[in-house]
Amino acid sequence: MKNMTLYVDKKSVIHDIDPLSKLLFVFISIAITYILPTHLFVISVLAFTFIVLLVGKVFTYIFPVIGVSMLLIISIVIVQGFFHPDRATLLFEIGPLPVYKEGFAFAFLLTLRIINMVCAFGVLILTTKPDHLVDSLIYKGMSPKIGYVFLSVLQIIPQMMAMTSKITDAQRSRGMEKEGKLKTRIKSFIPLLGPVVLNSLNDTRERSIALEIRGFNAKGTKSFLNESFHYKYGLILKLILVILLFAAIVWRIVL
Repeated sequence: MKNMTLYVDKKSVIHDIDPLSKLLFVFISIAITYILPTHLFVISVLAFTFIVLLVGKVFTYIFPVIGVSMLLIISIVIVQGFFHPDRATLLFEIGPLPVYKEGFAFAFLLTLRIINMVCAFGVLILTTKPDHLVDSLIYKGMSPKIGYVFLSVLQIIPQMMAMTSKITDAQRSRGMEKEGKLKTRIKSFIPLLGPVVLNSLNDTRERSIALEIRGFNAKGTKSFLNESFHYKYGLILKLILVILLFAAIVWRIVL
C-alpha cells in the first residue's frame, strides 16, 4: 500500500519555512492562548493562524480536521454551559436545563483554543513533509527510534483511511450494502474493523522488518537520505516567535 500523509504539495512561502520553525510556531501559538486567556486575544491568534493557512494555500484542507473535533467541542459547550461551577447569570433555558453566561463564555473560550490548536497543527502537518520534520528533529539530536514512532503516528491515520477506502470498494463490488439507514451502515462498518486493524498491524510489522534489514539498530554514525533543511530566515523567525512568547508572559505578569 502506498504511504500517504496529510501533507499538501503546494508552492507557497509557508511550505518553504523549515520544519522546526513551524513546530515552534505551533507550540507558541497554543501556549499564548493560555497565557493571555481573553476571548479577543485568542480570536486574534486564531485569525492570524487562518491567515497563515491561507498564505500556505491549505485553508480548505483544515475544515475536515476541524469537523472531526466537533464532537469534543459540542461536549464542552454542553458540560460547561450547564454545569460550570461559577454559574450565576442565566443566559437562556433549554427546557428544564438552564444555560449560564459564565459557563457559555468559558466554553466559547475553550472552543476557540481547540480550533486554534487544530489549525496550528494543520500549518505544520499540511505544509511539511513528515520525513523532513523527523529528519530535522534527528539532526537536532532526537533519537532515531523516537523519530520512527513520531513518523508512524503522522502516517497511520492517512494509511488507515486509504485502507478503509480500498476495503469499502472491494466489499461494495461484492454486493455488500453500504448505504441506507443507520442500522445498515453500522452493520457494514463492523466488517471493516478486522481487515483495517489487521492490515495496519501487518504493515507496521513489515516496516519494522525492513528497517532491521537496513541496519536501523546498527551502532555508529547514521547517514541521511535528505540533506538538512535550511531556511535563510529561520533564525529571525524563531527569534520573533520567542520574543512574542516572552512579551505575552510579561503582559500577563504586569496586568
